[in-house]
Amino acid sequence: MYRLSELAGHIGGQLSGDPDYCVLGLATLEDAQADQLSFFANPRYLKQLKASEAGAVLVHASAAAHVRHNAIVVDDPYLAYARLSQLFDWRDTIQPGICPTATVDATAQIDASAQICAQAVVGPDVIIEAGVYIAPHVVIGRGCRIGKDSRIEAGVVLYPDVVTGARVIIHSGSVLGADGFGFARHQQRWVKICQLGGVRIGDDVEIGAGVTIDRGALSPTRIEQGVKLDNQIQIAHNVVIGEHTAIAGCTGIAGSTRIGKRCTLAGMVGVTGHLTLADDTHVTAMSLVSKSIEKAGTYSSGTGLEPHQQWKRNVVRFRQLDELAKRVRSLEQARAEDINKVSKT
Repeated sequence: MYRLSELAGHIGGQLSGDPDYCVLGLATLEDAQADQLSFFANPRYLKQLKASEAGAVLVHASAAAHVRHNAIVVDDPYLAYARLSQLFDWRDTIQPGICPTATVDATAQIDASAQICAQAVVGPDVIIEAGVYIAPHVVIGRGCRIGKDSRIEAGVVLYPDVVTGARVIIHSGSVLGADGFGFARHQQRWVKICQLGGVRIGDDVEIGAGVTIDRGALSPTRIEQGVKLDNQIQIAHNVVIGEHTAIAGCTGIAGSTRIGKRCTLAGMVGVTGHLTLADDTHVTAMSLVSKSIEKAGTYSSGTGLEPHQQWKRNVVRFRQLDELAKRVRSLEQARAEDINKVSKT
């Protein structure tokens, strides 16, 4: 529970209303009750703002007059909401110590302020820094290092030689450091290439549930500071993802591709291997990136949704494009020849 004056002070907002009003949680404008705080960041929800029962609303000064009860006036209500949400997070505070059912190698170095939960496995030469939380059934392989104040949620597997920075969050079911997909062809068979690199994760990275990040073939796969990864993403060996890039769910990135800084890849984007994407590149959902992008901007591929019968007709037309292009080229050539004949007469 927080008083409105505390919340306003936390985000540097201007309070309009009762400073002692108590807030128990956060909710949408539509669902909020009298003991909850909401936010208004999109003009499309003005009707909901005017009708909201929220005890208080984060709002820009231009819309403050429409708040029915208390308001905290800020320049960016959505950013203010993000910051206040951290005060109401569901995660429990760390209880330092190692559960008796955890298996910890004698050579591991674990800071006294870290928490190792039930059935976790910590391998040899692992270093776990201050304030780290290791949830139940996490497996941390040989030579890994977990930076301070990081959280590794239940069921995560870190293969040997995975190193994270500070304040990293890895959600359940993710696997970091599995072998990259490397094989050499020999007499109609495949010969495995042992993947000898590790994985390096920068500070303030968040990795969603069910993400796989393969280890490098020789040098490490690198996820730089501030990167945010959604659920169900595949990152192949020796990929480098630049600082503060955000990637949405079900995206796949093939090996040795370099994604620049501050990029965004929407859901189900596919990026083929050995490419480079410039800083500040934005790729829309379900696009296929098959060549390097050298200039910042927004890029798309594929076709938009349309009625099925129309889509089938367009597919037929698409198959005819090559023939049509040849016919147009032939007609243009014939016309040029006719013009040339006329000019000579």
